[in-house]
Amino acid sequence: MKWLPVLPQQCILLMTCLLMVLEAVPIDIDKTKVKGEGHIEGEKVENPDTGLYYDEYLKQVIDVLETDKHFREKLQTADIEEIKSGKLSRELDLVSHHVRTRLDELKRQEVARLRMLIKAKMDSVQDTGLDHQALLKQFEHLNHQNPDTFEPKDLDMLIKAATSDLENYDKTRHEEFKKYEMMKEHERREYLKTLDEEKRQREESKFEEMKKKHGDHPKVHHPGSKDQLKEVWEEADGLDPNEFDPKTFFKLHDVNNDGFLDEQELEALFTKELEKVYDPKNEEDDMVEMEEERLRMREHVMNEVDINKDRLVTLEEFLRATEKKEFLEPDSWETLDQQQLFTEDELKEFESHISQQEDELRKKAEDLEKQKEELQRQHDQLQAQKQELQQVVKQMEQKKLQQGNPPAGPAGELKFQPPGEHKVGDAPKHPAGGDQPLPPGHVQEPAARTDQVHP
Repeated sequence: MKWLPVLPQQCILLMTCLLMVLEAVPIDIDKTKVKGEGHIEGEKVENPDTGLYYDEYLKQVIDVLETDKHFREKLQTADIEEIKSGKLSRELDLVSHHVRTRLDELKRQEVARLRMLIKAKMDSVQDTGLDHQALLKQFEHLNHQNPDTFEPKDLDMLIKAATSDLENYDKTRHEEFKKYEMMKEHERREYLKTLDEEKRQREESKFEEMKKKHGDHPKVHHPGSKDQLKEVWEEADGLDPNEFDPKTFFKLHDVNNDGFLDEQELEALFTKELEKVYDPKNEEDDMVEMEEERLRMREHVMNEVDINKDRLVTLEEFLRATEKKEFLEPDSWETLDQQQLFTEDELKEFESHISQQEDELRKKAEDLEKQKEELQRQHDQLQAQKQELQQVVKQMEQKKLQQGNPPAGPAGELKFQPPGEHKVGDAPKHPAGGDQPLPPGHVQEPAARTDQVHP
């Protein structure tokens, strides 16, 4: 599973991540010495997915607000507390009418989308009497009581919701990774139970050999240290390690030239270190673990460098970090294979939870099987009743034939008339003068007229 990086200054303009847009110190860089193509000025940088369920709505609101000159100027001079306290949200009353109109439209679309999702969810469980207004209360990124217009309260709620959700985003990812590792170990142990002693020993030996092979890798530099950054400077940027300069390094890796190193740009700096430990071609290397390693490296650097905790690294913060002792003489970095990711007690609790879930699923399966058997029984019973009715009808028709009564048609009429029996009005027509039909070829002469006068 590929974890999606978070890019705060692009998708959290409304939160603590988007503060003052500082200009980086002008630096002359010899682009001819840098490997690869640099960022083209004016080139649109694709916003990565934030992982939030209202990600698209958040990005659209950001794009619209960025078009207003007044709001953009206020944002550049705002500090963290002003953004968190909601003071910045009150500036919404001063934006242009066109911007407010567009924000109203975006909110109506978002409310309609949420209602559609809620209805689809409730319809799936065949619920009735759907109360959209009540269900919308569970969405905390907009004011559901006013579904038609975008007000300062909506901006304030969007800021707080996104801030809170993103603060818990990394924590959730760590928890999911831990479950992933415990599931791997659980499945491995369950598989071993199915083997005989000899095969089990072979599998255990192979497992230990793979662990050893994975752990046999070059030394990983401490993330954010001078050695680690110099390695990127030399191998990724193609520059002379003896000419390493922190200001130039910062400017070079500020890909979108906004004056910050965001989380995505920071994580890109660890690629060389991760390649020392993980190779997608190796059976012993797990790419999910590689992304967890990348996340931990980024979190460590942010904790050390990001002074105001806005999830962005300014040039000032970056240069201040390069003056610390830890930058020059860092502690050794422990990779995941050197850490205990979970305890035996945690694994037992996890397995107990899995067992409980399996029991619930088994019970549901048994209930469904019973329902299926009951439906089949009812079907067989109906089929038997149908056959009995068909047999009764057949017997009644046979009885009528034996009594000389012809079988009835669909409407109750007789299908044929027995010899000598005719309906009233259906008597056979015979020529005048006799009851018997004329012989073949005989032409009947016309009857004499009674009014004719003879001589």
